[in-house]
Amino acid sequence: QVRLVESGGGLVQAGGSLRLSCAASGSILSINAMNWYRQAPGKQRELVAGITSGGSTNYADSVKGRLTISRDNHKTMYLQMNSLKPEDTGVYYCNANIRPIGSMIFNEYWGQGTQVTVSS
Repeated sequence: QVRLVESGGGLVQAGGSLRLSCAASGSILSINAMNWYRQAPGKQRELVAGITSGGSTNYADSVKGRLTISRDNHKTMYLQMNSLKPEDTGVYYCNANIRPIGSMIFNEYWGQGTQVTVSS
């Protein structure tokens, strides 16, 4: 069974930093795009950053210059979060397009989320 597990969330003061990780595991044949989403209470889930298998990245305008998405040679994705603001508070979710072993197609998978709280 394919799974995504986030880690690295926590409580930080405004201006501080956090580094989120997302580890993919299970019977995985390949992974294409991987993304970070976040959701604040009472709000829609929004795309924060994404990275393709080729290394191309994209960011929401609100986080450009402060957050950096990356991906290593293993099944792990990171989100380096600097100069954090209270409006960055929310549950951050890992998302990935993954082809499981034995499957002919890619499917979308989600992690359970990790809480990020930025105090003023």
